[in-house]
Amino acid sequence: MDIRLFITDIDGVWTDGGMYYDQTGNEWKKFNTSDSAGVLFLKLLNIPTAIITGEDTAIVKRRADKLGISYLYMGIQDKVKIAHELCKKLEIQLNQVAYIGDDINDLLLLQEVGLSAAPANAPVYIQREVDWQIPVKGGDGAFRAFVELFLEKEQLLDKALQLYLQKRSFKQ
Repeated sequence: MDIRLFITDIDGVWTDGGMYYDQTGNEWKKFNTSDSAGVLFLKLLNIPTAIITGEDTAIVKRRADKLGISYLYMGIQDKVKIAHELCKKLEIQLNQVAYIGDDINDLLLLQEVGLSAAPANAPVYIQREVDWQIPVKGGDGAFRAFVELFLEKEQLLDKALQLYLQKRSFKQ
């Protein structure tokens, strides 16, 4: 499989889909830090990660910035259009993209990419449209599980681990 870009939704994939508000109007999201290892593995293998989400919050931007994700698209209604634009920029085709999403606003892009996935708690009508049903719920490390499953199937997981260990040994 010639995957050169991973795209992910946020709410329902990196989070449990819940939105928390306090009495003063502050919004909260809980991210599972294990998803950051998925981004790290992809970086080690020079495969970029992009976020395309319908939400437009500073919280998501902070998470993307912390992980060094340079392709962040928020407040997006037409995810397919943005994916096409990003592919053009990266000089790749949509069939070279892996995408994980969990809901109806992800469906069109899930149908267009080369490799599609949904977390375990995605609705049945989404799960039956994807290539891989990830056995992990959104908010419980679904993105990492998707990346690791891909790397395992492509026999790249050991390479990513070795690259990680080499980088760590140079820092000490």
